[in-house]
Amino acid sequence: MNRALAIVGFLAILLAVDTQVDARLQLLLGAAAWIALWLACRGVPPLLRAQALVVVVVATCAELLGSIVWGVYTYRLENLPSFVPPAHGLVYLAGAAIARAAAPRPKMLVGIALVLVLAWGVAGITVLPREDTAGALGAALLAIYLVRGRAPQIYAGVFLVVAWLELYGTAIGTWEWAPVVPGTEVANGNPPSGVASGYVWFDIVALAVAPRLVALGQRSGSVLRRNPSRASSRATPERRVGSGRVYGLEPRPRPSRTVAHTPARSQTHCEATKPQRDRDDTAMLD
Repeated sequence: MNRALAIVGFLAILLAVDTQVDARLQLLLGAAAWIALWLACRGVPPLLRAQALVVVVVATCAELLGSIVWGVYTYRLENLPSFVPPAHGLVYLAGAAIARAAAPRPKMLVGIALVLVLAWGVAGITVLPREDTAGALGAALLAIYLVRGRAPQIYAGVFLVVAWLELYGTAIGTWEWAPVVPGTEVANGNPPSGVASGYVWFDIVALAVAPRLVALGQRSGSVLRRNPSRASSRATPERRVGSGRVYGLEPRPRPSRTVAHTPARSQTHCEATKPQRDRDDTAMLD
């Protein structure tokens, strides 16, 4: 849970500072976000690390489509801030940390998320000042994932982080959602209540692809260990146990199984025993 709180605190500061900087200084925020993601990934298992990196790739593609191309929402400087891609990875890690902290009572976490998303979706089409039909559709989809999805605890944890992040980011003006989804007549909230349903797609892709990436990395490492010639020539020489071969050095020639001087040794032995046989023969004649 401490990891989740640290990530949420970092993102809160990051978004607040972003409201005060121009595009050049925004690059520094991007560098800080990448460093934060690197630090956050150091203390997690390889599978979770791979999932976070997959989320970064998939979410960045979705950001380019939804913001730059489609215009469903717009960032303050009408660009894609450099801190957004790594921030998606941090959001996923924070949601996973919440799910792990709630592991003793997973149904409670999922139940809380389900109640919140349904209440928010209904409020968007009834009592909120800005109509949110798109959000209600997304909220219904997220509710299905929470009930029938593959990893409802992860979805619930990510929803809590995303809900806070969207409310906070739109309140301070870091980004704004369009009143109507471009190209349609569907009303859109600011933020939409079901925005976290989009994150579920990122999570689904991460949960499906990350295990394959980890397995591929392990197989690649095994191949490099079995075929040292494929490794970098700068690698530290490493002795292969039981083979007598040193990586990066010429192998020592193995001694031949046939000993070349055996006949000479046998001949010398025969010559050395010949006088003794002669004495034995003389004694027998006598």
